[in-house]
Amino acid sequence: MSLLRFLGLGEESDKNQDAGDTESVRRIAANLDRLEPSRAKYLAGFAYVLARVANADLEIDPTETAEMERSLSAISDLSESEIALAVAIAKSQARLLGGTENYVVTREFRENSTPDQRGQLLQCLYAVAAADGTISTIESSEIVGIAEELGFTRAEANALKSQYREKLSVLQANNNPS
Repeated sequence: MSLLRFLGLGEESDKNQDAGDTESVRRIAANLDRLEPSRAKYLAGFAYVLARVANADLEIDPTETAEMERSLSAISDLSESEIALAVAIAKSQARLLGGTENYVVTREFRENSTPDQRGQLLQCLYAVAAADGTISTIESSEIVGIAEELGFTRAEANALKSQYREKLSVLQANNNPS
């Protein structure tokens, strides 16, 4: 893979750009070029939304990265190196372009996924947020916002959140008074 292609520059990246694709999805999908384009875009969106939650508190913990890789591995047949590369690019894109691309990437993911796939992503979002032992209030709020962007009701998102009750920072603080 050329450095220009890795950076999202050059002729090959231009060929992969479809109308409506975000820079983040194009960049990640370009590095999954052995896959059918719609599958690459799906996985790119999945990885990016995971990174969006991991970066919600402006710090991506190594345990969150490991959980992102595990989640991507569970839904794909990518090699370890492809997974690591997709997650690294997703994290980079979320850090650099998060404020401008978060909603657009999530909307693209919704349009290109089934309800079951969106549910699987939502489950993985909680797993990533909980990977470091605590789901911060910021991470929890970000997941609820993503759930709504994906078409879930607040009640549906809260039902899933209840499975991670012991990891919620607000409840941990209440259980461990100083």
